[in-house]
Amino acid sequence: MSEQKIDVAHYENELSRRHQMIRFVWGIVWPMFTWFLPRSLCSGWKRFLLRMFGASIDSTAVVYSSAKVYYPANLRMDSHSCLASDVDCYNVAPIHIGSQATISQGAYLCTASHDITDPKNRLLTKPIVIEDQAWVGADAFVGMGVTVGEGAVVGARAAVFKDVEPWNVVGGNPAKFIKKRIVKG
Repeated sequence: MSEQKIDVAHYENELSRRHQMIRFVWGIVWPMFTWFLPRSLCSGWKRFLLRMFGASIDSTAVVYSSAKVYYPANLRMDSHSCLASDVDCYNVAPIHIGSQATISQGAYLCTASHDITDPKNRLLTKPIVIEDQAWVGADAFVGMGVTVGEGAVVGARAAVFKDVEPWNVVGGNPAKFIKKRIVKG
């Protein structure tokens, strides 16, 4: 096996200066104007701030004050969707959260990674889609390029690297099928 070298000393951030400036200002605005707000209260104010930075958010969506959104312009939230407390929405690429979908506390939605075969570890991005009525449980990880199907449930602390079929319940690391979700009504 030949000796290989990784050279991150010359890593170049591929994101534009404009993107970086928006992120810088956003990193000041969100905590400064929301830290004092209790959990899900004042949702209209938080939606307003997110929209000011380019997010597409339905008037019924809820974003908790402690949720972190990396780049608001890459966030779309449909009706009655929710980013709960301490959610980390690392949306270098777009994230779409469908109607009545919930992202529970401490979940991590990650749309970016690095190319481990590239000596400069270049940035890779792919969008995440959480479809209508899906639920991502507490402390779960959803990786780049994943679609969580309609009505699906990602169990607490699960790590999802592949699409989750509609109305399936998955859990574990890596997440595996547990059962079908049947809503009694």
